[in-house]
Amino acid sequence: MQLPFWFSKEQISALAAACSQWFAKLTEWAMWPAVQSNPETCAEGVLNLIAWQRDIDRFKGEPLSLFRKRVKYAYINAKDAGSVAGFKRIFMRLGIGYVEIEERMDGVDWDVVDIQLSDSQLAENQRLLTVLIQHYGRTCRRYRWTVITPVPLQITAIEFNNDYQDILAVSEGQ
Repeated sequence: MQLPFWFSKEQISALAAACSQWFAKLTEWAMWPAVQSNPETCAEGVLNLIAWQRDIDRFKGEPLSLFRKRVKYAYINAKDAGSVAGFKRIFMRLGIGYVEIEERMDGVDWDVVDIQLSDSQLAENQRLLTVLIQHYGRTCRRYRWTVITPVPLQITAIEFNNDYQDILAVSEGQ
């Protein structure tokens, strides 16, 4: 497609640049709704609306990056909330790390759930852990934090052999 011949080269270049800028802006406007539906990249105001829709409240002092993760994984976390394996996946998704969860332990009331995590996990995520238990925990359960401290252990396998012989001396007269 060619532009009318009566335009000079400078006028054609200026018109082409203006058209390129216009269509780039138009593309940006058209893509805006699609970009705003992603909790990781949307504007903070839109993020608050998505969070409201997914029943996620931002707690005091929560970093924006963590809030975005909680909103992003709200549906799958709600689905996983009913099982021990699902609860572990929630903690992994939100960056808390590996935890152990025990239910129905001997000598402890049946409704106590023991969550075992490291000292640093508890110290760094105390408010988040409380919010997760309130939001995804079972209402008829009591949750107890147990601090576990990983201890480095080194085991060496060494071969241990023993060779023995029985020698019996018998006299000929007997």
